Amino acid sequence: QVQLVESGGGLVQPGGSLRLSCAASGTIFSIYAMAWYRQAPGKQRELVAAITSGGSTNYADSVKGRFTISRDAAKITMYLQMNGLKPEDTALYYCNADIVVPGTYTPFNYWGQGTQVTVSS
Repeated sequence: QVQLVESGGGLVQPGGSLRLSCAASGTIFSIYAMAWYRQAPGKQRELVAAITSGGSTNYADSVKGRFTISRDAAKITMYLQMNGLKPEDTALYYCNADIVVPGTYTPFNYWGQGTQVTVSS
């Protein structure tokens, strides 16, 4: 079974930094695009940043210049470096990925369970 597991969340003061990780595990043939989403209480889930298998990235306007998305060389672990954190960045951050498992040719979309990021003084 394929799993996405996030880590690295926590409580940080405004202006601080955190680095989130998302590790994919299980029987995986290939991973296409990966992305970070977040959902704050009472709000809809929103895209934070995305990265393709080729390394192309895109960011929500609200995080441009502060957050950096990346993948490791094996392309099964994704990171989100978050600098200059603001209280409005407080949310549950989810990992998302399009994954092809052996024996299939169509990527399926998977979600992690989320990791909480709280920015507060």
